[in-house]
Amino acid sequence: MLWIEAVRKKGKNSVALAGNRTRASRVAGENSTTEPPMLQLCAAACTSACTSACASLPSGCRRGAGAERPVGRPGTLKRLCLITGKTVTSCKFLGRRSRLVREFVAQNNTSQIKHVIQILSQEFALSQHPHSRKGGLIGLAACSIALGKDSGLYLKELIEPVLTCFNDADSRLRYYACEALYNIVKVARGSVLPHFNVLFDGLSKLAADPDPNVKSGSELLDRLLKDIVTESNQFDLVGFIPLLRERIYSNNQYARQFIISWILVLESVPDINLLDYLPEILDGLFQILGDNSKEIRKMCEVALGEFLKEIKKNPSSVKFAEMANILVIHCQAADDLIQLTAMCWMREFIQLAGRVMLPYSSGILTAVLPCLSYDDRKKNIKEVANVCNQSLMKLVIPEDDEMDEAKQSVTLLAEPTPEESVSNPEVASSGSLDASGDSNFSNSSVFTVTSSERIQVTLNLDGIVQVLDCHLHDTSIGMMTRIAVLKWLYHLYIKTPRKMFRHTDSLFPILLRTLSDESDEVILKDLEVLAEIASSPAGQTEGHGPSDGSDARPSPVELHVPARASQLSSSGMKGLECSPSTPTMNSYFYKFMINLLKRFSSERKLLETRGAFIIRQLCLLLNAENIFHSMADILLREEDLKFASTMVHTLNTILLTSSELFQLRNQLKDLNTPESRNLFCCLYRSWCHNPVTTVSLCFLTQNYKHAYDLIQKFGDLEVTVDFLTEVDKLVQLIECPIFTYLRLQLLDVKNNPYLIKALYGLLMLLPQSSAFQLLSHRLQCVPNPELMQTADSTKPSTGFKRASASNIDYTELLQHFEKVQNKHLEARHQRAGRAEQLDRRVVL
Repeated sequence: MLWIEAVRKKGKNSVALAGNRTRASRVAGENSTTEPPMLQLCAAACTSACTSACASLPSGCRRGAGAERPVGRPGTLKRLCLITGKTVTSCKFLGRRSRLVREFVAQNNTSQIKHVIQILSQEFALSQHPHSRKGGLIGLAACSIALGKDSGLYLKELIEPVLTCFNDADSRLRYYACEALYNIVKVARGSVLPHFNVLFDGLSKLAADPDPNVKSGSELLDRLLKDIVTESNQFDLVGFIPLLRERIYSNNQYARQFIISWILVLESVPDINLLDYLPEILDGLFQILGDNSKEIRKMCEVALGEFLKEIKKNPSSVKFAEMANILVIHCQAADDLIQLTAMCWMREFIQLAGRVMLPYSSGILTAVLPCLSYDDRKKNIKEVANVCNQSLMKLVIPEDDEMDEAKQSVTLLAEPTPEESVSNPEVASSGSLDASGDSNFSNSSVFTVTSSERIQVTLNLDGIVQVLDCHLHDTSIGMMTRIAVLKWLYHLYIKTPRKMFRHTDSLFPILLRTLSDESDEVILKDLEVLAEIASSPAGQTEGHGPSDGSDARPSPVELHVPARASQLSSSGMKGLECSPSTPTMNSYFYKFMINLLKRFSSERKLLETRGAFIIRQLCLLLNAENIFHSMADILLREEDLKFASTMVHTLNTILLTSSELFQLRNQLKDLNTPESRNLFCCLYRSWCHNPVTTVSLCFLTQNYKHAYDLIQKFGDLEVTVDFLTEVDKLVQLIECPIFTYLRLQLLDVKNNPYLIKALYGLLMLLPQSSAFQLLSHRLQCVPNPELMQTADSTKPSTGFKRASASNIDYTELLQHFEKVQNKHLEARHQRAGRAEQLDRRVVL
């Protein structure tokens, strides 16, 4: 055993010198067909060490030129290798280009070859002594060179000890291991591919090595391995993907750079279809995209860009459904680059996959909707999110409104894994992904699919509505997000009304609360949704109409309607039974009117600031006659008389001044149809809550005699400052263009005596004020009746004819006015009494 120690002592410095020289010359000689310089330098050291070691062996164990081989007793291979002359020859072989191993190869003596490799591995490469390990690594590389093309048969034995040395604490030894593996791989070439996973695993560790020399050596080995993979068509991608999926989540920057470089290489190889396995690594790629290193982020951007180009070229082979949830998660990332990239991918997925994305719509909306309120600092993300939102919305089609959801489906060609694309119903609002989806261009996928397999895509409205409802309840979201949510609701009510009405009861309260929003745009969109709910035929239910007693029942969200109201509305004309309500007004219309008035009653500020705006917009969206008819009927039953008076005043102002109600004013001006007379009676009964508005309604409908009769009753009323203020406003209205016809009728004094009397009555009510002066000047312009006599003055008055033909019981209306005003008088006295009691308590 003395020769072994000789090898260790004498070869120590020489082996180290060989390694240092190899570092300097490796780059120049890495592509050379000759043996690496490391082995040439090692030869001298090994030869010298072995020669001096052999001199100390017994004469029977030496083998010189022409000497006979000593015959030893058979024993273990290890003993044979250490004691016989073969051992000496093997040591000399390291310096003489491995002639002994070549002889074993020529003799096909695999057992001896394995034995030599085993000795180098166990006794040297895995030795406890660092110099022995270095020598063993050099020996293994030399054996590989000697084996040549046959080295592929022994790669496992050659590679394993070298990879073990990758974990050595000594950086120099790790470098030797890297060089040894480089020589082994360079000789074996494509034969190393079956061992690619273990090589990749070892290289991924060296890529993060703190020693620059080791890292440099690993880069050369990595480059060689990439060349081999690129040249070969036998790469096992299926076996490699699990390892890649595991390593891609590394947090080390160098390891991430190593992973991305390999992904780029594999993606560029025509024979390797990495796109099939993109769902396995997409999440890891997006995590690497958030790395602190700009270089790594750039590399990852390039990789993702290449994948996206490939997806656009071959959309039929893409597993869109398996990657949808991954994109949804990263579309909500805090990192701007990750979010923008994921949003761009989502946009392409929706446009390319179409309705395949339907099951993930709620998750997509969860990610996209908040982005719509971003400011200019995230303008790019906002624009892409808006495209995603619009494209997704276009995917919802009327066919999704099938009544039987079990049968409701849209058949389309898609991926060969239907279970995975439909079996992910999750609640998006809680952070998981659920949904209903959409596409940009058509109702079917835009790509040509060769697969004959089909899946059924259903629109899961529950998940979508839950997300939209959650965003409406969130007061922190921006205006554009709220508008987008309301657009979605409107779109769903248009495309899938029957399904959406199942959610109306849960959506109705939040839609009403949204009317208090600060933004006019939000209120307009909210009114569009409410108007669609109130007018859609899908919302019609049997036995539930505006004249039903069921609507008069009190509920937590409705105005309290007394039972006697139905009796009040049935006198004279038949109230709403004769209403010209069109078939488009469903049962939700009356409910909407009740709840809207309830909202105004509970939020007086909303009525003051937005009440007129809301009602005017509703008159554009719905039938104005129906709105005024229903509100008048509801206010007739209202027990809060003060609110009823305020609301009637608001409605009257809208009726007289709003351009949206021009046709309705013309209809009331003539009262020449049963519908118009019925509407007048309905309005009159509610307008009685406010005496001055009642007179203005009579002026509008040219019922001047009745107006005069009402003014005569004003003497019995309690004249307050508010009352006089309203008279003042009425005088101002008379001077407006709306009452032009009334002022012109002052020329016909003979046929309109009650008009003049009514105006004089108002003049007598007013104190000496600007309104008094204004009306007084107007009446001074009334001509003398005698001067206005003409030849046709003897004809009967058309005004009286119209009044007599109207068949309206004005006596009953006047009695109703007195009753309502008496109620108001009692209510004011009660409020005054309570106020006095409260003041007394405060004094006491």
